[in-house]
Amino acid sequence: MLVLGLETSCDETGVALYDSEHGLLADALFSQIDLHRVYGGVVPELASRDHVKRMLPLIRQVLEEAGKSKTDIDAVAYTAGPGLVGALLVGASCAQALAFAWGIPALGVHHMEGHLLAPMLEEQPPAFPFVALLVSGGHTQLVRVDGIGQYQLLGESLDDAAGEAFDKTAKLMGLQYPGGPEIARLAQQGTPGRFKFPRPMTDRPGLEFSFSGLKTFTLNTWQQCQAAGDHSEQTRCDVALAFQQAVVDTLTIKCKRALKQTGLNNLVIAGGVSANKALRLSLEQMLGELKGAVFYARPAFCTDNGAMIAYAGCQRLLAGQHEGLAISVQARWPMEQLPAL
Repeated sequence: MLVLGLETSCDETGVALYDSEHGLLADALFSQIDLHRVYGGVVPELASRDHVKRMLPLIRQVLEEAGKSKTDIDAVAYTAGPGLVGALLVGASCAQALAFAWGIPALGVHHMEGHLLAPMLEEQPPAFPFVALLVSGGHTQLVRVDGIGQYQLLGESLDDAAGEAFDKTAKLMGLQYPGGPEIARLAQQGTPGRFKFPRPMTDRPGLEFSFSGLKTFTLNTWQQCQAAGDHSEQTRCDVALAFQQAVVDTLTIKCKRALKQTGLNNLVIAGGVSANKALRLSLEQMLGELKGAVFYARPAFCTDNGAMIAYAGCQRLLAGQHEGLAISVQARWPMEQLPAL
């Protein structure tokens, strides 16, 4: 089965072709970072308009790269949520229109399920069951995964997601959008141990997260340095390192708890923050101590992309799932509501 995947949940337009027998054939992505950077964050209306502009050219590009035509496509998968409603509607409308015109089925895919299954595109994919850490700008969740659609939420953030905390902290420190890569870049030059930040909610049992207080702690530290006349770039790097390490340690501690609680020793990390090198190294060291393994997608597939949507959609289409011509998207959509395969 050859599936065309469309991703438009936020500020990246992703298109890909996935073949159930030959794997990923082609993928293309257009990022709107430059468009939104001047505003310090994503502007939903601008995001939606840019998806409209980019979608069809990217589809043509992917078909050409794969050496395929529209008559070769067996189905269209698109992101139906969660995400920005206007952006989601662009992908959903395009997918349903193409499916109707080509006489093939269309299927809405859960955005976070796409992220969760992205490591399946790698040469050594994880085997079920495993614990997944879904960590992005909008989500920080620990999930037990026994199969596609078999998800048990173990814990999640009670306020800011980890990626959101990265972006907001960077903005408070005067860094450009998106903040996550900027924090990580500065942290590489930071002085270890100069600042000690709290590891929120690690001093109590449970698998919930909270990063709002850490964000405030970082801001206070930065303002205190400025008030003392310290405006140096090195101090900015040191604060960035302390913040990043606090997030990484918190995520690692919670992942270790989740693995012990479930009795599993395989961990999948997915979502934009999973590209963070410090987080990957910390989790790899922790899993090494537990004689387990950690799996993640290549950096290009950690952020939003069409390949993960095409893959996830293909698995559900092969299982016989499809939908009618109604265009329906969901800004919020608990992953536990998805049917099991």
